Amino acid sequence: MKTLDELLAESAAFHRHLCPRQVLGVQMGRLAAELLNLDLPQADKRLLVIAETDGCFTSGLSVATNCWVGRRTLRIEDYGKIAATFVDTKTNQAIRIAPSPTARSRAATFAPEARSRWEAMLLGYQRMAPTELFVWRPVILTTPVEAIISRAGHRVACDCCGEEIINEREVVIGDVTLCRHCAYGGYYRPCEEDPGTALTLIEQWTLQSV
Repeated sequence: MKTLDELLAESAAFHRHLCPRQVLGVQMGRLAAELLNLDLPQADKRLLVIAETDGCFTSGLSVATNCWVGRRTLRIEDYGKIAATFVDTKTNQAIRIAPSPTARSRAATFAPEARSRWEAMLLGYQRMAPTELFVWRPVILTTPVEAIISRAGHRVACDCCGEEIINEREVVIGDVTLCRHCAYGGYYRPCEEDPGTALTLIEQWTLQSV
């Protein structure tokens, strides 16, 4: 494993500065290596990380674990929490780690020279023991890890919009294959579409069956 200073320097390079959340991400990844008995940063794709927020926290996670969105080993479930679940895809063991509720308030104890609360967290998080900085517990994924990772090279077309769907993310209803946007609605709609009449196919079918 790389040293803490080496990992923090790598994380800081992405942002041109170092912040407390990057430190939490790095320290969390280092703890996951110990708890799962894995050699991190990994050289393969054995570890899957599911982070519960985005931003600089994930930079720390990535440099400590070598799990990245681009490598499909880091996923974001945006709960707005500085927390992550680490999954050993070989054993299916999963551990969720989050900051201790007292970590922020206790950080100053470990950095008496800090000139601000922010600096106290930046320095204190680097010096606190894992048991003082984090809480963790084993968890069971509600979606099997095989379904999360999916099969490479799998492609289908949506029967509604015609767009390609990869990574087994299609929705199959009867003999109809849909993308999730056409099936359930999504984060956008066409500018020319009347929002009052924009129904997903599932909603249309439900109305027709009433």
